[in-house]
Amino acid sequence: MRVLPTALPTALTPLRHRQFRVLVSSLLLSLTGAGLLIVAMVWQVVALGGGPGELSLVVSAGAVGLLCTALVGGVLADRVPQRRILFAAELTKTIAIGIVAALAWTGHLQVWHLAVAALAGGVVDGLYYPAYSALVPALLPPEALLPANGLEGFARTLMLNAGGPAVAGAVIAATSPAAALTLTACCTGAAAAVLVGLPTTPVRRDLAGAPTHPVRALLYDLREGFGYLRATPWLHATLAYASLLVLLIMGPFEVLVPFAIKDRAGGGPAEHAMVLAAFGIGGALGSLVVSSLPLPRRYLSAMNLMWGLGCLPIIVLGLTRSLPLMVAAALVTGFTFNGATVIWGTLLQRRVPSELLGRVSSLDFFISLAFMPLSMALAGPVSTAIGLNTTFVLAGSLPLVVAVVAILAARMPADELAHPLRRE
Repeated sequence: MRVLPTALPTALTPLRHRQFRVLVSSLLLSLTGAGLLIVAMVWQVVALGGGPGELSLVVSAGAVGLLCTALVGGVLADRVPQRRILFAAELTKTIAIGIVAALAWTGHLQVWHLAVAALAGGVVDGLYYPAYSALVPALLPPEALLPANGLEGFARTLMLNAGGPAVAGAVIAATSPAAALTLTACCTGAAAAVLVGLPTTPVRRDLAGAPTHPVRALLYDLREGFGYLRATPWLHATLAYASLLVLLIMGPFEVLVPFAIKDRAGGGPAEHAMVLAAFGIGGALGSLVVSSLPLPRRYLSAMNLMWGLGCLPIIVLGLTRSLPLMVAAALVTGFTFNGATVIWGTLLQRRVPSELLGRVSSLDFFISLAFMPLSMALAGPVSTAIGLNTTFVLAGSLPLVVAVVAILAARMPADELAHPLRRE
């Protein structure tokens, strides 16, 4: 493994390793494309005459696809070289988005086409996340994992929620959503091409004694992963909390915020991109700050409380008619959410055995997002039934209560002291 000898700030030390630099380059392109797609999909639905119901259908399709493959993705990540999985995922997204872009340019695009493309994207994203999570510890030493997760969080929030949406908003305002879809396909295609330069790493698992029949092997691997989850209180309590967190906030943020911006602040694609960009910038700052500091001694408590507190500004998104206040609320939420996520990624890589990391990462992905389709589907009807204000107040306030319950129920304060990860 080639390593650069140059001194770097703590947050950038993983970039000394060439293989990680290649991986991050591909990730940046992939996340830029994903950020473009978020805004492009919303305003393509609007251009087709759709509203919250149609947007819920498209976004929910992506979430369903994600859930369909998340568990299988973990099994594959522990059995197949992760680079191959990442390459196949990026190539598939390029093809799906390219087809949708072509239909948009020719005037034949319908909402169901967008839903199918979102479903395909969700399917391959369910394979991508566990493979990426399992690959990083194979490329870096343990002490580089916290800053590596900080870099990933920085890139994810900056490009997914800031750079990509900002470019998409500008492109759509100047031309059309079809142009943003085309640019998305170019980004994912480039991400796949960069991965060709990443050497294949060996699978870090002894498969001797494991079943060879595909179905039995899948069930065996899943049973092993679930067994570890059941036996680890901090893990299953955090994932249960994350599931409720997703149920409460994902629908309002993804489905209702664009219409709150449109109907209350008089905004359009550019203003929507500004709010997403603020979330991304806040997340990037949160990722960098957390990754530049030592891991908190009370890492479990700090992580869960940051997620809960980070939901409070969501209330502002539903109550205000001021675009600057919406931007500020998104900035604060992004900072706390992504700072906590950096701790979470490091915690999994440090405390979960390497031979189980792919499956545990996929269980994290699956369980945390289990309620995403329901949240997306219910956002529109619930806001119609109880009002936009009440929907956002509940979404912003309940997660903090659930966070405290999870911390106490799993006895996280005692667990984090019994298993210190910070070097004193």
